[in-house]
Amino acid sequence: MSDIVPVEVIESRIFVVRGQKVMFDKDLAMLYGVETRRLIEQVKRNIKRFPSDFMFQLTKEEFYELRSHFATSKRGGRRYLPYAFTEQGIAMLSSVLNSERAIMVNIQIMRTFVKMRRMMLSYKDLKMKIERLERKYDRKFKIVFDVLKKVLEPEIKEKRRIGF
Repeated sequence: MSDIVPVEVIESRIFVVRGQKVMFDKDLAMLYGVETRRLIEQVKRNIKRFPSDFMFQLTKEEFYELRSHFATSKRGGRRYLPYAFTEQGIAMLSSVLNSERAIMVNIQIMRTFVKMRRMMLSYKDLKMKIERLERKYDRKFKIVFDVLKKVLEPEIKEKRRIGF
């Protein structure tokens, strides 16, 4: 089964806001093949499905920090602050958007979040292993590095000044 949207495209549209990985309304709408305002309409019609830990609206400060991500319209910008959807909110979108494309894209987004979580866990494991090795071999390598420094540092001889 070929992917409808490459994983790299999905990954490039995941941001961290308020310490959470989120995707923005306009990116999700683009991936689902709907207008942003239609996506928000469906969310607002089903607002009970989207508590604040599933979806939130950016503050002006957050929006300005991320403004390079948001294109401006002919009217000089968005008329509302963007909505950010957490992984749970994105999963909930599948219950309010029923197109075949939305379902397939939603599955890919969920798989991408799982892949990213696995990568973070393996990164943490690798980091812990390296730290253990550093602690275990630190003293032995310090001796080696001290010797190397002595070998590599040229002897500083005081030059005799000539002239003035």
